[in-house]
Amino acid sequence: MSEYRSGFDIRTMLLSQAQSIHMDNYDRMKESVFTHNDLFPNDKKELPAVEISAEDIIATAKELNTFVSEK
Repeated sequence: MSEYRSGFDIRTMLLSQAQSIHMDNYDRMKESVFTHNDLFPNDKKELPAVEISAEDIIATAKELNTFVSEK
């Protein structure tokens, strides 16, 4: 039996998923810089400042919603 989810529940889940996507991408980028710096101590890269805005998360959530809404 399928569980009913309200539109609010679905939007909340999509926003959470979108935030996770952005944070996971940031974590992978950080790890890449750390690994590079460990392997090449004479060619260290700075960790770039990254801002994940609410607008970025909302845009990703809308993209996910488009996929979910396809019939």
